[in-house]
Amino acid sequence: MDLVDMTLIEVRQGLSDRRFSCLEYVDALIAETEAQWDLNCYLQRDPEQLRSQARMLDEQGGHGPLSGIPIAIKDNIDVAGIASTAGTAALRNNVPQRHATVVEYLFGAGALHAGKANMHELAFGITNNNGVFGPCRNPYDAELIAGGSSGGCGALLAARLAPAAVGTDTGGSVRIPAALCGVVGLRPTSRRYSQHGVVPISHTRDTPGPMARSVADVALLDQIMAGSRDSAPLLALPPSQLRLGVLRNPSWQGLEEEVEANANAALMQLREAGVELVDVDLPTLAPLSHAAGFAIVLHEFLIDLPAYLQASDARDVIKRVLAEVGSPDVARIIQATLDQPVPEHAYRLALEQRRTMQALYRDCFRSQGVDALIFPTTALTARPLGEDDTVALRGERVPTFPAFARNADGASIAGLPSISIPVGLSEYGLPVGLELDGPEGSDRRLLQVAASLETVLGRGPRPPRPPR
Repeated sequence: MDLVDMTLIEVRQGLSDRRFSCLEYVDALIAETEAQWDLNCYLQRDPEQLRSQARMLDEQGGHGPLSGIPIAIKDNIDVAGIASTAGTAALRNNVPQRHATVVEYLFGAGALHAGKANMHELAFGITNNNGVFGPCRNPYDAELIAGGSSGGCGALLAARLAPAAVGTDTGGSVRIPAALCGVVGLRPTSRRYSQHGVVPISHTRDTPGPMARSVADVALLDQIMAGSRDSAPLLALPPSQLRLGVLRNPSWQGLEEEVEANANAALMQLREAGVELVDVDLPTLAPLSHAAGFAIVLHEFLIDLPAYLQASDARDVIKRVLAEVGSPDVARIIQATLDQPVPEHAYRLALEQRRTMQALYRDCFRSQGVDALIFPTTALTARPLGEDDTVALRGERVPTFPAFARNADGASIAGLPSISIPVGLSEYGLPVGLELDGPEGSDRRLLQVAASLETVLGRGPRPPRPPR
């Protein structure tokens, strides 16, 4: 029995059946973490405290749907008494006195703290090439990116260092690393989870998001993070009851050949299993996303981060943070935002464009009668570390951020529930993800759809284990 390869729900059952102790389980995770330390998945962890919690649970017993389950927390989500650095030097001493609300719910359900996960600095990027704490590496190839900004969460799940993690998603930051690392990541409907205690970028677009290696695990985390006391198992829908919209325009255009081949093969499997697939075109979606996305984020960042830090002089605190930023791509974004702030009228226009996007999605789901839209989560597989400005795609050098984020951005801006599930490996052994976007508020239905697809497509394969 390989303890570290078990899913969250499998571990929960094993602990309940006393097939192994909590201490045996966390010892196995700690050993795996130390064996793969070069991946740099964690920024902060305390193995002895984790062992102590496990011993206490073995001796006294535990209660709750997550009793004895170690969960990794992205380092921009508050855990009381531990610095929330957001991956940047200026926040090394940002030690909260209270848990973030989602952390409070998870710990209240019996979860243990596995550690604070690596991330792209200030969550302002998708490579997790962190210039302060070092890059997080992809378990399938340590020379490649894990994705971001929740790259530490995606990588540690794939590497079997923990059974579950909580990241954040502003523009794809849960789903992109989930896709590049072959795991499952959910961005919920905006405001489904509390944002209290999360180092912010944008109050309109930010949200915590659960990540794991199975849809059922993510569904359990979703219930708890949403404040529900119900831990009923998720029931997958029969594939023959599903109708999915294949978002050809814009999300199936300009794909890496390997991604396109894997995604098309997955569609064929789904069709053979009885899923009804219809082609959908939303030609105005991409220009609306481009117009609205960054204007909202960059305007709100100058307000939201100082407010979280309880700073009286907003511009001064942003300057002090910028002075210690170690990632050139992040420094350029913040400096440009300070030099040319998004004016109020442009921000208001962006919010109006967001409402137009929401109406576009609502009309699409209603007129097409689909449960969800389906498309590749990212247009390309993981690329080499250090390619923060441009990457190779279809024989060209293209800007890195939009290359990875463009498919995930629509749901991020509109605030829709969205999930990335793995669909196997490319010819070169790299994970490919499929994204499902559902109507606003359809989170539990979307998870049922994803669970149904998982029964057809399977789970992400384990990466090659490092030599011992």
